[in-house]
Amino acid sequence: MPLSPLPAAILSHMIAIDNVPPPPLRKLPSLKMPKNINYGQLDVLCRIRGKYGQWSSHSMLATHEAFMAQYPKIFLYKEARLPKIFKPVEERNLRKETRESQQHLDDSHNIAVHVRKARGGSTLYGEKYTPEMFAEFLDIVRKLPVERTAHEHNVVWKMLKTIPELTSQLKDEHLRTLSKNIISETWVKGSTVYGNDGFYIILKGQARPRIKVYKNLLEDTKSTTSLPSHSSFIFDEDFPNSLLSGLYVPSYDTVLGQLSTFGSLKITPEMELEIQSVVTEDNCEILKIPAKEYEKLKLEKVKSENLQKLKLIRKCPYYMEWPTLSIYVLIPLLKWKKFPPGHVIVKSGNIISFVAYIHSGYCNIYRSIIGLMKLQTNKVKKIRKLVYMGTLKKNESFGEISVLLQVPFPCTVIAGTEVEMAIIEDKDIL
Repeated sequence: MPLSPLPAAILSHMIAIDNVPPPPLRKLPSLKMPKNINYGQLDVLCRIRGKYGQWSSHSMLATHEAFMAQYPKIFLYKEARLPKIFKPVEERNLRKETRESQQHLDDSHNIAVHVRKARGGSTLYGEKYTPEMFAEFLDIVRKLPVERTAHEHNVVWKMLKTIPELTSQLKDEHLRTLSKNIISETWVKGSTVYGNDGFYIILKGQARPRIKVYKNLLEDTKSTTSLPSHSSFIFDEDFPNSLLSGLYVPSYDTVLGQLSTFGSLKITPEMELEIQSVVTEDNCEILKIPAKEYEKLKLEKVKSENLQKLKLIRKCPYYMEWPTLSIYVLIPLLKWKKFPPGHVIVKSGNIISFVAYIHSGYCNIYRSIIGLMKLQTNKVKKIRKLVYMGTLKKNESFGEISVLLQVPFPCTVIAGTEVEMAIIEDKDIL
């Protein structure tokens, strides 16, 4: 009996499926046990039963309390690690200052400290350096400045920072600039080095200072014998007021050694110096900072500042049409000044004491007004408020009218950020 089409199709499909191989077996993913569960305590929790044979309200309450007491124990908690406690910077600095002050007290009777100060050398409490560092410094300053690397320039600058006589007279930026152009000089034994044209630092060898002394020509000539027999004089022929002037070389006990200094960073007449000159006792290496180089550096800095002030005034709206010569009259009167955020620069109703040109930052302008505030008792009260009026930005000026006409300033000016401005005081203008 022939099959109907539908069963025949089902049968052929079953035969085709029977010939298909089974799919490959797949590995079941491994179960990862949570790391924050204590399974021993969890098993204890699951075995809690009623303490009594039959369930009563009392047994249920006891079971519930036991369950709630056991439940927090199934979780594992990581131990909290507290951050490392750092010592405050102020405390460290205080301990350092305490040690330094204690060192000063311990050495207060050390004659070497006072002798070194008297001879113009650096103190014992400056920045420390090793003999190897000084030997490297000595090799560097023997080179021409153009032959030194950036690292070598940095070594020279750091070594000069250990000399208090330099750091007390020069700003750090000036010292860095001058350190790039200095070179050591070699002086043979018996040479005279004059200190009126620069600042000198003895790097190697020893020298005796020559100090100018004065003698009245009318005094008894016997008094000159009070000076040491080995002292030497160099006299000036044209010295006024009948005074005898000479360069006195002290005894051999007064000697300038390594890192001792003499001279001046200013071009000074010789007679105004404490140590006029020195006489070398050995073949000496002396580092010279020419006074002319320092004067040149200061003039360049003043010139740069004046150019910056000129550009600042020129960019202010009311001064764009001013002649350059008129602006140059204001430049020597300008002084730089900084105000922190929130500082009240001028209050309304007061006569401002300066004219200001904003170089950086901005200021907020407020107008003081009197308003009425309604009270709960159906009364009104007068109050004074500051109303925001605008902003004074970079390259803007204020205060000219108040200073010139001596009239009160109508607004309150408060620094919105840190403000740097060039000011001219009223006394300089008036």
